[in-house]
Amino acid sequence: GEPMLNLDAVLGACERLPDLGITHRRTTISTVGWIPGIERLAECEMPLRLALSLHAPEDALRSELMPVNDRFPLAAVMDACRAFYARKRRRVFIEYVMLAGINDRYEQALALARLLSAGRESEQPIFKVNLIPFNPSGSPFEGSGRDAIAAFRGALAARGVPVTVRLTRGRDIDAACGQLAARAA
Repeated sequence: GEPMLNLDAVLGACERLPDLGITHRRTTISTVGWIPGIERLAECEMPLRLALSLHAPEDALRSELMPVNDRFPLAAVMDACRAFYARKRRRVFIEYVMLAGINDRYEQALALARLLSAGRESEQPIFKVNLIPFNPSGSPFEGSGRDAIAAFRGALAARGVPVTVRLTRGRDIDAACGQLAARAA
């Protein structure tokens, strides 16, 4: 589910994580772009991190992939993330699942770089992109190939956008990201 819809409980759990040896600075709260939650998280005193599941650099495609975009359009979500950074001085992670032929074209990498660089007042990057190889889950989507992911990564890096490619673990036993939910459904 969306952590920002249950933020009181999420923050309560975050308060207890240091007792388990997990510092606040190492804790990231992920969202699909629920702006009221992003704004509340920015006001929280704990130095938590924010991750935005983005998956598309423009509204039309993002709305197809993530209907929440109709309620909270991309420009407003990006403004909320920039305000989070301004308040917390904590880089915002951008989660981007690589879908073959859907969101992995070179032009889309350039659009993503422009989106993440817009409004940047300093040389310090506000965002860091995590490219996530799609795990097969019985959905109609296919994952991008290694070459497409490498080209996308290269286009972002060449434009000064910090970017990593997430390792996939558990794919061989259907336990990777997205696979458990698909198996249960």
